[in-house]
Amino acid sequence: MNELASLTGTQRRYLRGLAHGREVIVQIGRSGWSAGLSRELDGALRTHELVKVRARVGDREARDALLDRLATETSSTLVQRIGNVGVFYRRCSDRPRIILPGA
Repeated sequence: MNELASLTGTQRRYLRGLAHGREVIVQIGRSGWSAGLSRELDGALRTHELVKVRARVGDREARDALLDRLATETSSTLVQRIGNVGVFYRRCSDRPRIILPGA
């Protein structure tokens, strides 16, 4: 779900601001992707809607590919990438915790 295309600049900025004060919830080691990793991020998104992920894998291209794959597999939006940290967002359909501006 490429929700990023449907998010306005204001909404993306709002999510980046919310993520700034949050701790990393999911950490990816040098071994990279696994099925368990997708399940872990999926559960964290179900609980928090906005999740920081630290990916300490290979070079920039490998890290970007891994973060993009996680976004696709968890039907989430990769809101921001800074260094080895990515911020993922997925709205909880039954009881959203984050109300986006202009939504």
